[in-house]
Amino acid sequence: MIDDLDLGFDEPERGEKGRHRRSFRKRKSGSGGGRGKTFFALLMALVLLGGIGGGAFYGFDRIQNYFVTPDYDGAGSGEITVEIKNGALLADMADALVAADVVKSQKAFIEAAEANSRSKNIQPGTYKLRKQMSGASAVTAMLDLKNKIVNGITIPEGRTSKNIYKLLSDKTKIPVKEFEAAAKDPEALGIPDWWFKREDGKKVVKSVEGFLYPDTYEIPPKATAETVLKLMVDNFLSVTGEMKFADRVQKERGGVSPYEALIVASLAQAEAGNKDDLGKVARVAYNRAYGEFPCNCLEMDVTVNYWLELTGKPTKTSAEMKQSELLDTTSPYSRKLKGMIPTPINNPGKLALEGAMDPPVGKWLYFVAIDKQGHSAFAETYEEQKRNEARAKEAGVI
Repeated sequence: MIDDLDLGFDEPERGEKGRHRRSFRKRKSGSGGGRGKTFFALLMALVLLGGIGGGAFYGFDRIQNYFVTPDYDGAGSGEITVEIKNGALLADMADALVAADVVKSQKAFIEAAEANSRSKNIQPGTYKLRKQMSGASAVTAMLDLKNKIVNGITIPEGRTSKNIYKLLSDKTKIPVKEFEAAAKDPEALGIPDWWFKREDGKKVVKSVEGFLYPDTYEIPPKATAETVLKLMVDNFLSVTGEMKFADRVQKERGGVSPYEALIVASLAQAEAGNKDDLGKVARVAYNRAYGEFPCNCLEMDVTVNYWLELTGKPTKTSAEMKQSELLDTTSPYSRKLKGMIPTPINNPGKLALEGAMDPPVGKWLYFVAIDKQGHSAFAETYEEQKRNEARAKEAGVI
């Protein structure tokens, strides 16, 4: 529209002495109409230029915000607690800080963390921080251990849920009954329904057993039994997700569901006396439950002990177990139960999960510890197993 605007001036003309002079053109429509159109054109030009100016200012503001990181100044004010979860990346930390109004933008925190070589030392946990801190101030505060609320507890590998509830109760003073109540609905704790699937035709028993990942946890302030168990379940899902546990089991274990593989991981965790043997013990469990073992049963004493613990009885060593306990067929965790047991019998660690996900190839059906370090010898036949037992006796293991 501006290209068609006629302000009524002719091009400059050069005079005799080379000077420029400007002359008005005469308009055919008369001087009054010309002046009216010129005034209107000037008015429109001003409106348009004003609009463009406003838009340009708005656009500049947008561009400025794009190139300049939105950030607060200084060390902030007040006090707020922020939880950084296990496995959190810088972006996850930044999201938590922005949500709590500790920092103004994700970019402010990430840029400050990347500029600070010590930022890799920021650990999961709960921090006392201030609101509206600069990104750099937030990073510095999170690196200062005085600002970390220390309320940690370590859950060892292979502990049963009942044992874990006791450990958590001693630390948090939350009654064991509250943990037991929260555990009654595993899906409410965040375990997806697809985990509770079996491929062996047996009825699914939904249990939190196996999903309380062993690790060191920072217990958040004012925690409830439900929030603590959710923290552990979330960690399990993160670890197994990173391992691609479920995907690999479904693709590589030939008709075994991820839940059944989790059960096998718990068996390996309980039976293996040394981490080097976790995968082989897992292979034995698969071979016994799904392979050529005569009774097609596990015949592992650890399942008997799990049932004793579930029913409120003291656990025993293999030598202390009575024949009635070893041969009990009424227990859902009987040594003589055909196929795989109903649930995991403890909460396995990452190495046991890896062993069940990707066990070494072998036709082993038997194993026995042969040294004080807990290493086992594995056998395909009972005759070979007897020879290994003789070695174990010579070593004073059995």
